[in-house]
Amino acid sequence: MRVNPFVNRTLVFSAIMLVLLALGSFAGAQEEEEAATTEMFATVPATDSLAMAPNDSTALAREIQAMIKKEQSGFVYRVKHSGIGQNYAKGGLFMHFLLLASVIGLVFIIERLWTLSRARTNVRALMGRVVRSLREKGVQGALEECENTRGPIAAILHSGLMRANHGPDAVAKAIETSGTIEMSFLERGLVAIATVGNVAPLLGFLGTVSGMISAFAAIAAAEQVSAKLVAKGIQEALITTASGLIIAIPMNVMHNFFVSQIDRFITEMEEASAELINELVELERSS
Repeated sequence: MRVNPFVNRTLVFSAIMLVLLALGSFAGAQEEEEAATTEMFATVPATDSLAMAPNDSTALAREIQAMIKKEQSGFVYRVKHSGIGQNYAKGGLFMHFLLLASVIGLVFIIERLWTLSRARTNVRALMGRVVRSLREKGVQGALEECENTRGPIAAILHSGLMRANHGPDAVAKAIETSGTIEMSFLERGLVAIATVGNVAPLLGFLGTVSGMISAFAAIAAAEQVSAKLVAKGIQEALITTASGLIIAIPMNVMHNFFVSQIDRFITEMEEASAELINELVELERSS
């Protein structure tokens, strides 16, 4: 049930490449828009407008309108000229870092959701099957039952049953070792999510400070200072702070959710381990 570490690295690398491609698409859209504008005006003949025939003027106007509609129908254009796209552009350089952090955090959240969902097991049903197989078929039957069940709980029970012939103490030691390994597997990726949740607001604040510096520099360079100029500079500077908080809040919520799920796994592991050891002790006494 474990996810290959290569898969995690591939997911993170793919997320970074998607961010770079998105940034390149925005830059390319800007260049295409400028090129389209240049081409649009280049199609106008260098003759006097009064000498242009009415039919030619109508055809040229239709051609220009068609070019504008074609440009505005593109996905990149719509995103760029939407409220999100305009605020992203106003936020400045630090918005790129915030976008990268959000994509990386989202990749780890999706990976943890998928992994933890596959790790869920009906512990009561599993223990019932293991105990029944242990009584009817012996240790080998219980091992086969654990091998046919995915999840960390089945894995630690399997480790304990492998040492069943060496006594309860050996079983408890094997379960403890296997539990530590399974815990590290369940907690993998949480550090990245917590890091994004902590760093995103700091990046937002840093972008705000940088924006405020630029805003006050513009105010100092202006001959006449107006409230509109000051408010516009502060508004654009605060975009990065809002973006950082928008990223950090769901990251922290999902981190706490994953921690609660892992705590539940720990409780279920301890209960299943204690039940298995008790069952092995009872079987040893009865034999």
